[in-house]
Amino acid sequence: MLTIFNRRELIVTMDMKRQAEVREILAQNGIDYDVKTVNLMTRSYFGTQRARTGSYGVNLKCAYEYKIYVHKKDFEKAAFLIR
Repeated sequence: MLTIFNRRELIVTMDMKRQAEVREILAQNGIDYDVKTVNLMTRSYFGTQRARTGSYGVNLKCAYEYKIYVHKKDFEKAAFLIR
């Protein structure tokens, strides 16, 4: 079981395809992982970024950030596998 105390950040990416590839590699090798998805368009306390400025000119490929965590004991193996 992964907790905030025994996990380590493996990768941070904004590419949905890359995070799916990494998750598939980890699953195939029996490595437990956790994914945190952050919508970067909702970072304001005063409402969403999109509500204030719209989405014109915004690269929607960069709207989400994916952080993948693995157990500390599996970090070296996972890092090697995703290279």
